[in-house]
Amino acid sequence: MLHTIMPGTEEMLNKGMTSGYIGFDPTADSLHVGHLTQIMTLIHFQRAGHKPYALVGGATGMVGDPSGKSQERNLLSEDILNHNLESVKVQLTRFLDFNTGANSAEMVNNYDWFKSFTFLDFIRDVGKHITVNYMMAKESVKKRLEGDTGMSFTEFTYQLVQGYDFYYLWKHHNCALQMGGSDQWGNIVTGTELIRRKDAGEAFALTTQLIKKADGTKFGKTESGAVWLDAERTSPYQFYQFWLNTTDVDAKAYIRIFTLFDREVIEAWEVEHDAAPHTRILQKALAKDITIRVHGEAEYEKAIKSSEFLFGNIGIEFLNELNDAEVLGLFAGVPNYTISAAELQEGINVTDLLAAKTSVFPSKGEAKKMIAGGGTAINKVKIASADDTYHTDSLINGKFLVAQKGKKNYFLIIAE
Repeated sequence: MLHTIMPGTEEMLNKGMTSGYIGFDPTADSLHVGHLTQIMTLIHFQRAGHKPYALVGGATGMVGDPSGKSQERNLLSEDILNHNLESVKVQLTRFLDFNTGANSAEMVNNYDWFKSFTFLDFIRDVGKHITVNYMMAKESVKKRLEGDTGMSFTEFTYQLVQGYDFYYLWKHHNCALQMGGSDQWGNIVTGTELIRRKDAGEAFALTTQLIKKADGTKFGKTESGAVWLDAERTSPYQFYQFWLNTTDVDAKAYIRIFTLFDREVIEAWEVEHDAAPHTRILQKALAKDITIRVHGEAEYEKAIKSSEFLFGNIGIEFLNELNDAEVLGLFAGVPNYTISAAELQEGINVTDLLAAKTSVFPSKGEAKKMIAGGGTAINKVKIASADDTYHTDSLINGKFLVAQKGKKNYFLIIAE
């Protein structure tokens, strides 16, 4: 996981308990799997006996970090930021131990020390210590200045704001280490420099590698967007499937980064996996561990049942255990159609239902042919005749019909 470590950091960590922090900007009301590397860094840090601080950036979230960005992001209102902050706090409590004595995790919000810091005080007490030359030399600044969009003064000052966070935590919470992704190195080092120049203090930096897939593409993105830790944004089933669908090469890396299994256990699984890759031992262990850590055992069991429902022999009654959002999450990516609940109450002929009211079949002729061949089902029950009629009493949760062409082609019909 390690990318860069400032000289002297290891020696400091080996001396005794150190306080260190990682910042999370609340740009959304949920963290996503891209944040998991930093969460795992804090978990390892705490397990090694050190004291982790999770900084949620109520102030920096108002500014926007230019690192790795090609254009300035939208600034959020205070209300939205506060909502996001509370949501992110709740998620972080699932991973870190906030009640374990001397090295209990703590959460801080940089808005608390910036809210009464005037602009004039900031440029006098902070700005004078860091030269423009020093700030311009940062890679994230250079890239933006060379690009088409340029860089606003707001974003240019971001590294000073983040640098002051480090100074404040060093001064008031004895934080001697800041950690983050490798794209944060410049911002972190600005903090160590501010501590040195302002108070002749010493602080350290450690960064992790940015996680990429073996094919070089960005980790944590799917065709439908980011994979979130919030069940409302990414259902536990979709979350589980994201990890289960990891390639063999990536699974070997991810199980080391995102789980806490011992090396011996992982290496034994790898031997089994290489002997029978189709069993997907690594992917299953990876997906199970992270899904339970993020969503809990009950949601993991539900995700397994969802997989078995789609690819195995679990009956339609399983869907009655799910709420509407979970049903929609289960069938995300599956073609879905909306029909009139009032019309269904009157009764709709199955051929019309599948070829006119929806596009499960391109034509009524094709629908009749496949129904006659016994290859079509609704709610996992084979359609007996092309003359059958369906009513609202067939709806699951009073809202859904599940159509199948063959065993694996699903279609969701929603009655509204």
